[in-house]
Amino acid sequence: MKFTTRISTALAAGLALSTCLATAALAFQEAPMLAEQVAAGALPPVEERLPANPTVVNAMEVGSYGGTWNRAYNGPGDRWGPTKLMEERVLKWSPGEDGAAQLVPGYIESYEVNADSTEFTFTLLEGLKWSDGEPVTTEDVRFWYEDIFLNPEIVATIDPTFAPGGEPLTVEIADERTFTVKFAQPYVYFLQILAKDSTGEPSLDRPSFIFPKHYLSQFNNKYASEDELKAAAARFSVESWKNLWGSQGAATSWWTNPELPVITAWKIETPPPAEVVTMVRNPYYYAVDQEGNQLPYIDRIEHRLFQDPETLNLMVAQGQIDMQDRHVGLNNFTFYRENEARGNYHVVQQIGATTWSLVPNLNVEDEVLRGLFETREFRQALSIGIDRELVNELAYSGLAEARQASPITGSPYFDEELEQHWTEYDPDLANELLDGVGLTETDSAGYRLRPDGQRLAIVVEANDPVHSDTLELLADNFADMGIEMLVRIIDRTQWDNNRTNNTFQMQWLPFDRLSVVPADPRRMMGWDGFANQYFVWYNTDGESGMEPPADHGIRAIFDLWDEASQAASVAEADEAVNQIIRNVVEAGWVIGVVGEEPTPFIVSNNFHNVRAGLVMDDVHRGVGLAEPQQMWIAQ
Repeated sequence: MKFTTRISTALAAGLALSTCLATAALAFQEAPMLAEQVAAGALPPVEERLPANPTVVNAMEVGSYGGTWNRAYNGPGDRWGPTKLMEERVLKWSPGEDGAAQLVPGYIESYEVNADSTEFTFTLLEGLKWSDGEPVTTEDVRFWYEDIFLNPEIVATIDPTFAPGGEPLTVEIADERTFTVKFAQPYVYFLQILAKDSTGEPSLDRPSFIFPKHYLSQFNNKYASEDELKAAAARFSVESWKNLWGSQGAATSWWTNPELPVITAWKIETPPPAEVVTMVRNPYYYAVDQEGNQLPYIDRIEHRLFQDPETLNLMVAQGQIDMQDRHVGLNNFTFYRENEARGNYHVVQQIGATTWSLVPNLNVEDEVLRGLFETREFRQALSIGIDRELVNELAYSGLAEARQASPITGSPYFDEELEQHWTEYDPDLANELLDGVGLTETDSAGYRLRPDGQRLAIVVEANDPVHSDTLELLADNFADMGIEMLVRIIDRTQWDNNRTNNTFQMQWLPFDRLSVVPADPRRMMGWDGFANQYFVWYNTDGESGMEPPADHGIRAIFDLWDEASQAASVAEADEAVNQIIRNVVEAGWVIGVVGEEPTPFIVSNNFHNVRAGLVMDDVHRGVGLAEPQQMWIAQ
């Protein structure tokens, strides 16, 4: 399972790239459902809805229009699955001819990087429009920058990926389509970061630099009065106008607000909570295929609610799923293959870029547990006390590999030694290590006692019942070490919130961003995981969060990222990133179990243009790398 990144180091040495669209000779076509609206006078002609030179997405096979894409979701908190089907970026990861990820322009005509990577100039497509037909211009960029990004009421803390060295980016507007992003020092990783996280919160689909000013200004304190903001909050049934913003914001989450103008291929029609959440094509979507057909090909996407893995499996076996990877796990791989004929589908395999891991909370409020988690020998014991081969065989059909939470094979940051760090199963040594840290007393059931006399029990949270079998195996391994694992399956929203609010002890988490690490280094910096409160302290210059001890290794991680994010060359930056990775893995702050597993896609035999062998990583926006807008359904 190999992959390569196709990011030229020329990006750091002065570059101008254009979409080079040869669309002048193309006669644009549109979906019949849109042609009907044009004929009825409800929409302008396709030539007026598209940019002057639309972005061309080369479809695997030129498709046909129409159809409804049937998939499943497990509740309002399952917002990221649908979002990754349609996120848009100023620059996007796209598979090349060999499937390798490469950066391509999104809704821009061109971009240019100066010689020392301190200035990045972007030119929007001429005639680009929001889904309500309003023009997208640099006024939307100015609105994002001045009234959102620099507005502490909305963005309380600027993420370090947009403020290398502590200096936030600045934006200069040249004309109605061109703007320049500037940094105080070189930033060789900026384009990779844009393609992964765009410009971050406070929205769900995160369009880079642009927010629809004509719509969102009514919810912004720079434009609306206090009374108007209170009225808006009341209309959306939220406590404060600030709750209108964010990835779960009532106004800025496309998932819940059908009124929100977007630039994505589809837009929400029936939001959750609903038995069936529906999305419909965006008539102003900016891209076409190689023959001038406006994308997407598929008219609608329907997400049917399911409550448990068995229900989803039944939907798959009965042919009710057209294409889906989310919630489709290797633990059911045999079932999926056995029911292909019955369900009229086939399984397409991608490459997983995650390592399924136990993530202890180094900042947990329980001081005794925090002391144990901060003890290197305790972390080592937990890691080598896990029988990864058994977990792989019984829970992952033998298709994954035992590994540590480190970059995947084929990544430019891969290190075989780190991949195998503390992965050899040695229960005897694990117990010796636990004895050595003073955990020698046991209760009547054989569980070790903490220094305060309580049973040593660790609550491990997962966000989906599909993980129950895996966690049962891990609980048996923990029991062999005299540690009680208390498994909790909770809702995705609560699972996420527990990390944000520092109310978890340990979580079962797909530790990702392991393909192109600097595209989102925060995972390795403890963010939203093993040391979130330390990361908050770093990110807020000590104003919030928890200060790490003076001799804590996390401080070196923060310093190394400061070096990488201000390095003059990719080689120099990569040296610091590789040291970050080594420090994190050798410290054992994350306990990787299995990873690099095949990622199964359920694909109906009537569903086309799904490529196999793509690297599924959050960096590439998961299924987004497969370019869903060019998928089509035979009618």
